This record gives sequence, structure tokens and C-alpha cells, in this order.
Amino acid sequence: MHKGAHRQPYQGDTSLYTISGTGSQQLRKLAAFNAAKLKFALGVRAPGGRAGYTRPDKNGLSETGGKAMADELEHSHAPWDVAARLACGPRHSYLPDAVFGAIDGTVTTFAVVAGAIGADLSTRVVLILGAANLLADGFSMAAGNFLANRSAVEEVARLRAVEHRHIDADPDGETIEVREIYRGMGFSGDALEALTRLITSRRDAWIEVMLTAEYGVCGTPRSPWRAGTVTFLAFVAAGSLPLIPFIVGAAQAATLATASTAFSFFLIGALKSLWSPRRWWACGLETAAIGICAAAVAFVVGKLIERMV
Repeated sequence: MHKGAHRQPYQGDTSLYTISGTGSQQLRKLAAFNAAKLKFALGVRAPGGRAGYTRPDKNGLSETGGKAMADELEHSHAPWDVAARLACGPRHSYLPDAVFGAIDGTVTTFAVVAGAIGADLSTRVVLILGAANLLADGFSMAAGNFLANRSAVEEVARLRAVEHRHIDADPDGETIEVREIYRGMGFSGDALEALTRLITSRRDAWIEVMLTAEYGVCGTPRSPWRAGTVTFLAFVAAGSLPLIPFIVGAAQAATLATASTAFSFFLIGALKSLWSPRRWWACGLETAAIGICAAAVAFVVGKLIERMV
């Protein structure tokens, strides 16, 4: 749990800790229940930090719940873990920024290097062109991503203000919109009316529903600074690989740059598979093929320009 996050009182399924039975059994169950509340308050995870939670068995003794699913779930569903996780709000992923920055950094830098090699330029010129492209293009991408995400933040603020104004001006019309949103989800009758009444009774929840369902935006957009920083760091880290053989003055620098770049493409794709349902080698080969094609185009263009000039 992040520092400063506010912990709500334990609101888990207290039926698991019903205090019944003989005097000694009641004491054991009460102790188990208090231990569960203490774990929630301290943010203690289940054994191994995986799914499953500690609860008393029918005799009041502690046992691990959800054990069969412990190795299949990505996070714990213990009441204290769920409350702590959700209290911090949604966790935004910056993986797309890292993958995009790394692939583009590798492709564009190696494309410049390949073009310079194809044009038969000196190592010094290769380094100058490669380094200039690495920093300038990396900053350009990071700035563009920063501005794009800041525009998203500003759009959410504008839409939120629009919904506030609409609720003030025409609450009945906005209520109809909420009702139709949940009708489209399959609710009807008393359940539909109850949902509509509950949502429209809390203004913040009402607006969040409208932002998501009507406009298709997240009420808590990603950080522009973090998105831009991740893009720049990934771009520079991956894009510097094709230049390393030239920096150290290695023999057959062009061959080593090509090999290291191909490996970098494959590694980026393989790592991307951790967040993809596809196999790691398929993602790796796909990324490597795209990168090699881009490098081949740059090399051919360099050769053609050399012959023309």
C-alpha cells in the first residue's frame, strides 16, 4: 500500500468469523477474527504474498482460504489486501510507453547507423548521426507523449465540468442517461431503478459513470510526466545498443551492431509477452522482423544515395 493511503475500517465477510459454540471455541474464533482485522490494519499479505487468505476453519483454527487458486491468481483477494489495493485507486500501466519508446529508439537509431554504413561513411560520422538522432528523437518522442497525455488530462477536466453543468441544468435528463446506460448492460425493473437511484444520489459517482460510459474516458488519467519520462528512458536505453560497438571501437562494429540490435528487438518483444496472451518467442520474432525490415530499408536507401551521389 502506498504511503499516505487512507485505510477504511475492515468491512469483510464477518460471517466467516461467527462467534458461536462453547466458551473455549468462542475465544478461539474471536482470536482468529481479531487476528484477521489486525492483518488488515497492518497491511499483512497472505503467506507468500499470493492469493488466498487466512480465516478460521469450522473449529475456529486458522487455515488458508483460496489455496487451490493461489498459483493461478495475480493478486490476493484477502479482505485486507483488497481494501488496501483499491484504496490507492487504479494503477495505470506505462508498459505501452516503454515498449513504444524502446522499439522506436532501437529502430530509428539503427536505421541511421545502417544508412550511414550503407553510404560508406566513417565511424566518426556514424557516431555523430547516431547520437544526435538518439537524443533529439528521444526527446521529441517524450515531449510528444507528454503533450498527448496532458491533453487527455485536460479533456477529462473539461468533460467533468460539462457533466457538472448538465446535472445542475437538467438533472432529470442526466438521470435518464444513467438509466439507459444500465439498461444497456442488461438491468431492468426494480434492479434498474435501484441502480439509477443509488448512482444519482452521489454526484461524484454519477459523474464517474458518465465519463466512462458516455465519453469512454477514465476519470483518473495517466501522469503526463511519468509517461514522457518512461518513453525517453526506454528510447535512450534501447537506442544506444546499436552505437556501443562503434563507441568502443570494436572490430567488425557494423556486424556487432546488427547482431546486438536484432537481439534487442527480440528481447523487447519477448518481454512484451509478459503482458500478452501470445507466446514469448512469437512476440520476440514479430518485433525482430519489424525492426530488421526497417533497418534493411535504411541500408538500401543509404546504398542508393551513395551510388547516386
